[in-house]
Amino acid sequence: MSSKSNCDCCINYSYNEEEDYYECQVSLDEDEYGKFLGGTFGGCPYFQIDDEYRIVRKQM
Repeated sequence: MSSKSNCDCCINYSYNEEEDYYECQVSLDEDEYGKFLGGTFGGCPYFQIDDEYRIVRKQM
């Protein structure tokens, strides 16, 4: 991607070890996928922050 996006900290953006690349786990339609590949998919409606400490805060 040419521009920095919020995908790096999204829970839906995971590493595929078999293919050796990161991919979005959300089923994007053709237009959304084109924007994603072009790096212009700002303001993603599927974005969820990858907050690994969320469970710990609930335990307190």
